[in-house]
Amino acid sequence: MWSWDAFFSFLTNPQLVQGAWTTIWLTTVSMALALPLAVLVALGRASRFRPVRLVTGFYVWLMRGTPLLVQLVIIYTGLPQLGLRLGVISAALTGLVLNEAAYLSEIVRAGVMSVPRGQSEAARALGMPPWKVFRVVVMPQALRVMVPPLGNSFNGLLKTTTLVSVISVEELLRRTQFAVQTNFRVLEGLTAAALYYLAMTSLWGLVQRWLEIRVGRGHESRPTSDRRMKSAVLELETR
Repeated sequence: MWSWDAFFSFLTNPQLVQGAWTTIWLTTVSMALALPLAVLVALGRASRFRPVRLVTGFYVWLMRGTPLLVQLVIIYTGLPQLGLRLGVISAALTGLVLNEAAYLSEIVRAGVMSVPRGQSEAARALGMPPWKVFRVVVMPQALRVMVPPLGNSFNGLLKTTTLVSVISVEELLRRTQFAVQTNFRVLEGLTAAALYYLAMTSLWGLVQRWLEIRVGRGHESRPTSDRRMKSAVLELETR
């Protein structure tokens, strides 16, 4: 039978609150580290040098083609056999960052592809160095169409962090499992955890909406880039 007393006790349980905080900072740090790596990978895949394209392409293929759960277990239990021992948090961050960067790199690449080539060519004709063309001309325009999928990735990462519980990271799900062991009210405990996740993703949805409005301000009359982004994403997904 469902117990409301047990459910409300889980909602206010300090273990779940601490687990939710761990989930939030783990997601934030992973995203903050994965995004710069994703930009480098995206630039590598667009490089004129074939070895760079091959290496970055292999990385994306490997990370996107294998489950994150398997990657976490290999990082945590396999690397020590090669002499590289990582702590629980370090292993979790490594797995999340490497996996997330592979997906984010495709978003970044599609965003860059949505910017008309003529704009970067015009900037280079004015004497701008390549790095400045990318920073001043390409990236601001690409960012506008990248924000929605990047926000969705952050939302998904909030829930994906549940997988790090398999290597003993005490995030929300694992803390809930510990709390359930005291009274064996599994349904009530997991329902409370689900509400925590729902609250976190809903709050992030508000932040994402604010970011989309702020980044897209002044570009409401330019639907062309949005169409370019959609076609670029479709092209990347069919490869």
